[in-house]
Amino acid sequence: MSGQPRAVVVGGGIGGLTAALALHLRGWHVTVLERADGLRPVGAGISLAPNAQRALDIVGLGAEIRSLEAWEGDGGLLTPAGRWLSRADPKHAAERFGGSIVLLHRATLIDLLAARLPDDTVRTASDARLTDPGVPGDPARPARVATPDGDLEAGLVVGADGIDSATRRTLFPDHPGTAYTGFTTWRVLVPPLGRPFTQHETWGCGQIWGTHPFADGTIYAYGAAMAPAGQRAPGGDEKAELLRRYGSWHDPIPAILDAVEPGQVLRHDVHQIAEPLPALHRGRVALLGDAAHAMAPTLGQGGNQAIEDAVVLAHHAAPHTPLDQPGYTAARLPRTTAITRKALTVSRVNLTANRPLIALRNTAIRAVGALGPTFLLRGMDGIADWRPPQREPYQDPYAARTREGTGAAARPSQQSQDRSTQT
Repeated sequence: MSGQPRAVVVGGGIGGLTAALALHLRGWHVTVLERADGLRPVGAGISLAPNAQRALDIVGLGAEIRSLEAWEGDGGLLTPAGRWLSRADPKHAAERFGGSIVLLHRATLIDLLAARLPDDTVRTASDARLTDPGVPGDPARPARVATPDGDLEAGLVVGADGIDSATRRTLFPDHPGTAYTGFTTWRVLVPPLGRPFTQHETWGCGQIWGTHPFADGTIYAYGAAMAPAGQRAPGGDEKAELLRRYGSWHDPIPAILDAVEPGQVLRHDVHQIAEPLPALHRGRVALLGDAAHAMAPTLGQGGNQAIEDAVVLAHHAAPHTPLDQPGYTAARLPRTTAITRKALTVSRVNLTANRPLIALRNTAIRAVGALGPTFLLRGMDGIADWRPPQREPYQDPYAARTREGTGAAARPSQQSQDRSTQT
């Protein structure tokens, strides 16, 4: 056990935990450092497209995620008055991309990932700071991370610390960082309505709304609108702001807003990394997720790309060998840069407040929709059909030992690994 290499993951979000699980399955001893005092994800729901589901297959979670699929019947794109712009049937997406979108609570995915990690992998209330990126291939120059409990040495550090990543700033201090996209978002969860409704996204003038159910019937809804950065509702009453903006829109939006508990509305301005990083690595450190390529949510790919990053990183991070940094950057940077740019382009289309352009946009959507579902799905070609570089799932290197022993006792203890200086 003393020769087992150590990886430190900074950040316990979806990308960080997926990376931790993938690296664990590759044979690394993993420590996750999460600044918050618990694994409480920011946000309400996440939509996992077939590309992310295939990535989760590699860490043994794909089938369980697919079992949570809740989309039944058709859905589509509407105007605020309830007029159809286009209709969608999940079977067409499944035929084209090899699966349908699965919507679930972020906390559910966090719990599924964390449950598969060895005991004591995750350290909460542990603010981490990269102090030395290290030198690949030089055993005398591991990466170093400062924590409240002392410094950790690692053969690999994963910067999964989100959109305001301190790890990114340490690696690339001259990069301009994130930029405001020009729009803000609201997210809410409400109990089941007790009556059926059609899943939809609705495009208005400078604002949109979406309504979707989880498998347990809980409704996840979101809004987005063009707004100055930092603007908030008078008195902090974001429910009143939602009622003002969307209260007259088509059913079931008013009923959903009525069910929203005051003070439970999440609102966040949307930022992105508009200027791509020069690389997604430096030294023994690799970046993933929002720390590497924060993007607008208009393609629903932010969390999906973090999951992709995680399994591709593990693919390029064989234990006892230096991380294949050029391979990881080459595999991820062009793809995530293109998706980031496309997401911003889509947001400019669906959030435009120019009425002549809105009329032209809606006419074009109806015309394309009339040609059949294949034409509307083309926008996700090259995104939802992605497949991971490894075809077969990783096998837990401690599975046999766990069956013989008693769970965590069969795995190397945190204390024994902390004493190891192997990198």
